[in-house]
Amino acid sequence: MADYPHVFQYPFATLMEKGFDMKGQWKERFFGNSNPIVLEPGCGKGEYTVGLARLFPDKNFIGVDIKGARMWSGAKESLEAGMANVAFLRTNIELINRFFAPDEVSEIWLTFPDPQMKKVSKRLTSTRFMKLYREILTPDGIVHLKTDSNFMYTYTLEMIKANAYPVLFHTDDLYHSGMADEILSIRTYYEQQWQARGIDIKYIKFVCEEREILIEPDVEIEYDPYRSFNRSRREQLTIDN
Repeated sequence: MADYPHVFQYPFATLMEKGFDMKGQWKERFFGNSNPIVLEPGCGKGEYTVGLARLFPDKNFIGVDIKGARMWSGAKESLEAGMANVAFLRTNIELINRFFAPDEVSEIWLTFPDPQMKKVSKRLTSTRFMKLYREILTPDGIVHLKTDSNFMYTYTLEMIKANAYPVLFHTDDLYHSGMADEILSIRTYYEQQWQARGIDIKYIKFVCEEREILIEPDVEIEYDPYRSFNRSRREQLTIDN
């Protein structure tokens, strides 16, 4: 991907040495417009980043992931399609505030992140990450969560409640909610696997407002039983079923 003009690869050492000179200037210097920027941390293969960019040519979409081998799929597809409103950033999610300035991002999409059932600080909807998102989001910036995990869904609702974030919509069964419009109907590879196994897809849309103090929810949540297997074992179960 080193030759792809819309892919930016910045490992930690490079970032510390040179910084990112386009921070705060993505619209002017790369996209060449004033359209809103939508970020997808942990974008994986970039299916959602590319899918949303096709639906909304009046918005700019940036997929973020550390694993280039997976990201290559979406990067290649968007390049071959000549999509001018798509970019990919290869870096650790924890470093995104070094690539984006305050108020530079309008929305964040979290699509099927690992629920990290035993590691609160690594959950992409934990207060640690809410603080990080708040550094780059507009005042009315929206966070979307789409997940197969009941654990992640429940935890995120509890986090939202603890911090009094405005909830715009949520459901524990998206495709029977009457809300599965064209945006939400983009289905990633892993999402189709979960659905094939009869696992309902959950969705939350909320406003990540400024908070002086963030509170981690103190609740016991039942673990997702199927996530006791590693990814390869879960994939095999899907095939067997």
